[in-house]
Amino acid sequence: MSESLDCRDGAIPLRHGRHPTVGNRGPPRRKVNSAMLLPAKAEVARQLRRYRAWERVMLASPGDRTVRATFEDSGYTLCVLMGERCAREAAEAAERYLRSTASTYLQEQNGRPRTTAVVHRGPPVAVDQRSPAGR
Repeated sequence: MSESLDCRDGAIPLRHGRHPTVGNRGPPRRKVNSAMLLPAKAEVARQLRRYRAWERVMLASPGDRTVRATFEDSGYTLCVLMGERCAREAAEAAERYLRSTASTYLQEQNGRPRTTAVVHRGPPVAVDQRSPAGR
């Protein structure tokens, strides 16, 4: 099989196109669309201002290692706060978050429009159990 293809540098081979699991060899976990905790807008605004300020300082003196380190730290903080992997994406996400309401931001993050859910209370009703008027 292709398991023995390339294992140099401690790489773990993939099996059947999936990432290896630790311990449990069950099916891969699915992403759950659940409620996401959002940071306080005041904190996001503060960290975004800090990131932008250090970005300007770093562009003015790119050779200064202390300035670069502080700029990278501010970018990392913004990444953690916004749940992004790249500082620029985190800054853009922070700007979108500050412009919108929390529910609008979550809808944008999920990438799909949110429809109004129909709430059904009580046990499910089979088709043949409905009243004659509903048929």
